[in-house]
Order: sequence, then C-alpha cells, then structure tokens
Amino acid sequence: MFKRFFSKDINIPTLRLTGVIGQAGIARSGLTIAGIEKLVDKLFSDKKAPAVALIINSPGGSPTQSSLIAQKIINLAKQKNKKVYAFIEDVAASGGYWLACAADEIYLDLNSIVGSIGVISPGFGFVDLIKKIGVERRVYTSGKSKSFLDPFKEEKKEDIDRLKSIQEQIHENFIEYVKSRRGPKLLSSAEDEIFSGLFWVGKKGVDFGLADGIGSINQIIREKYGNKAKIKIIDQKKSFLQKRLSSSINNNDIFNRLEEMIMWSRYGL
Repeated sequence: MFKRFFSKDINIPTLRLTGVIGQAGIARSGLTIAGIEKLVDKLFSDKKAPAVALIINSPGGSPTQSSLIAQKIINLAKQKNKKVYAFIEDVAASGGYWLACAADEIYLDLNSIVGSIGVISPGFGFVDLIKKIGVERRVYTSGKSKSFLDPFKEEKKEDIDRLKSIQEQIHENFIEYVKSRRGPKLLSSAEDEIFSGLFWVGKKGVDFGLADGIGSINQIIREKYGNKAKIKIIDQKKSFLQKRLSSSINNNDIFNRLEEMIMWSRYGL
C-alpha cells in the first residue's frame, strides 16, 4: 500500500450497517433500503471526501433488501466517483456479505466471520401444538397454492420443491453478483467451496479472495490517506417510537427476535 499525505485534515464518511437485513418494526430497527436510504445519500454528500467507508456487522436477512442497499451504494459511488471500503466487525455473512461486496475493497479482523454465500428460509411448524391444545385450523382459499408452507398445516412435497427452486434462483443471483464484484480476486480453484454456503474466519476469508486484507478501519484509512485522515461516523438512529417501545414485545416480535437470535447464533454470536 502507498501512503498519501494531505496538508489538511480529511474526513472519511463512514456508515455503520448493523443487524439483520430487512426485519424492521415499530419497536426495533432493521436494515432496509427505506430505512437507510437518506443515510446512504448523506454518506456520499461530502464532495471533498475521496472515499467513504462501511462498517458491517450483519448475519444476513432479506436478499432483496441486501441487493437494493448494495446497488444504491454502488450507483452513488460511480456517480460521485468515490472509493468505497468495507470493514467487517464480528460477521458479514449471507446478506451481510452481499452488502460488503458493494465496496471496492473489504477488510477483516483476524476473528471476523465472512461468507455464507447461500440462501436459507427459516420457519416454524405448529401442527402438533395446535392438535395438542385442541385448536382446529380453518383456511379458505381460491387458489390451491394460497396456503403455501402454512406453518399450521403438514408440509407438502410440492411446496418444499417450489421453495427450493426459488432458493436456487436467488443463490444463482448471489453468485453472479459476488463474481461481478470480486472477479479475479476470488480463488478460482475453490469456487465450489466458496459458493457452498460455508463461512470462514479472518485470514482464510482473505485466502479465498472474499476480502482484501486484515486490518482495522483506522489502520487502513491512515495507511491510504495519511495520519490526518479522520473517520466521520454516520449512525443509524432509532426513532422515538423505537426507543419508547423497545421493551414492548408482542407475538410477532417474539418470533422475529427468536429468528434473529437463531441467525446470529449460527456464527457463535
């Protein structure tokens, strides 16, 4: 790396992308394009900044929201002619890695988890529970597939096959996106492993080409832009309702939080 020295202080606008992608509610936040679009615009608003940075800590979530957020970042980087650096904290897996790939360069901590380029659709089944408590499920539809994967009904093979087909399509889109962003940096001899849904720690992620190096945001930014470079954090802020209602839990929140805990726990977090 070559050091660049500036006579004046230089700010590197930096946006934290933290949490599950696409799961937002009144009482708690999630990463969605609607929720952070203005923050992304603000990230690129400093005309003097030569680059912007992303600090990512996400186990993934919605493929669509991952794609929309990443594309917004990519488009603005081209429009504003700015370099984008991503710095992964605990984990950037699945949709979290999708976000990281919006950057021109990705950096890890030695203990960061990266990868999981695959698609998962978690859910719950309550068939035995409602039988046990004597509840009869009644669903009326005008289409034979309108009760697709109803958690209160027995699974159907055709529903599972249909879901797997959808997952395969999204997985292919994910693979093509990573290849378009990381290109020749990926270890070609390990492509099958890279795109298998597995994930790796620190240096192994670099060896596979999923990241460009090991280093903290302060270290890398100063190496590139000199000791006067400053990290200017642009934080996601909770709304007034989210702050007041964060301790209020309804039935939907229970299942959302349980799914969120499961997603983090996959990576030992």
